[in-house]
Amino acid sequence: MDIELKEVTIAELYEGYEYDELSDILGYGGKLNIRPAYQREFIYKPEQEQEVIRSVMQGFPLNVMYWSDEGDHYELLDGQQRTLSICRYLDRAFSVDKLYIHNQTPDVRKRIMDYKLLVYVCRGTVSEKLKWFNIINIQGERLTEQETRNAVFTGSWLTDAKKRFSKATGKGVLLGTRYLAGDPKRQKYLETAIKWAANSDKERFGGDIETYMGIYQDKPNANDLMLYFLQVINWVEATFPTYDPLMKGLDWGYLYETYNGKTDIDTNALQQELERLWMDDDVTHKAGAYEYVLGGDERCLNIRKFSPAMAKSAYTRQQGICPICGKHFEIGEMEADHITPWSQKGPTSADNCQMLCRECNRRKGNK
Repeated sequence: MDIELKEVTIAELYEGYEYDELSDILGYGGKLNIRPAYQREFIYKPEQEQEVIRSVMQGFPLNVMYWSDEGDHYELLDGQQRTLSICRYLDRAFSVDKLYIHNQTPDVRKRIMDYKLLVYVCRGTVSEKLKWFNIINIQGERLTEQETRNAVFTGSWLTDAKKRFSKATGKGVLLGTRYLAGDPKRQKYLETAIKWAANSDKERFGGDIETYMGIYQDKPNANDLMLYFLQVINWVEATFPTYDPLMKGLDWGYLYETYNGKTDIDTNALQQELERLWMDDDVTHKAGAYEYVLGGDERCLNIRKFSPAMAKSAYTRQQGICPICGKHFEIGEMEADHITPWSQKGPTSADNCQMLCRECNRRKGNK
């Protein structure tokens, strides 16, 4: 790895600046790719980018930036957030202390444009530069797991996938905003979409995101990923046509793979059951109702447990005798159980509590 230190004025950096929401962002006379595929999206808050400009105006030093020499152009390895803050200010995207760049006095504008940035230009193999990229990013805001994967699996497929699942106008973002959790700019939507697709064919992908990205890395586009994502979302909206905020962040990919073959689903009945469960005080995990109405597993609901007082009262009433096997046990050897099962609308209340020995309770639960 060969590293050279150079000085670049802000005027030189901003020359030829072009911003495109869906493709590369260019600067330095069109020779610097500010947002290559492995870079994160712009995540600075307004106050952060304003502080960058204040530092420049006062002549305070900014942290060193890193560029990769690609022969006919440069790629920005580290310093993207600071670089974009500078270019966005010069592009009149925001003001600092209520002043845009064109509102500044001539001496302040000159001070900004003449400010010298320290840039390390790195030359080496792809693996060397990506390794260096990961090392220098440890110093800044930690990369998410998917941002790190993006640094490894660069290519045409990733570029197209990010357009769909990382940009505000991407179809994956627009469709997924009601159902996916996390920040698409930090690659959470992309990560979720790939995770769903990787679990759709365990034999081929092993449910592994890296394996999926490795197989598709050199493909010209992310059509397969988008098509599978659409299948999942279409199934969700057909199965649960009434939207509720509880749907956001559920593992819909898993639910689709597990239950999409069911042909006897009554959507109206499902909605009525969901609403009943949400009103039930014994259900402590309300979002789990979606999986429960599809598969019937009560563990999804985290049913409220009997209190220690209820359990002790039942133990005293039974005189320590398990009503199933008829044997006597210490209270610590028994477990509280619903007399009328919760699934049959038996409440978690003192008069519906019985104490069973562990073995009988396990046997009862498996029936």
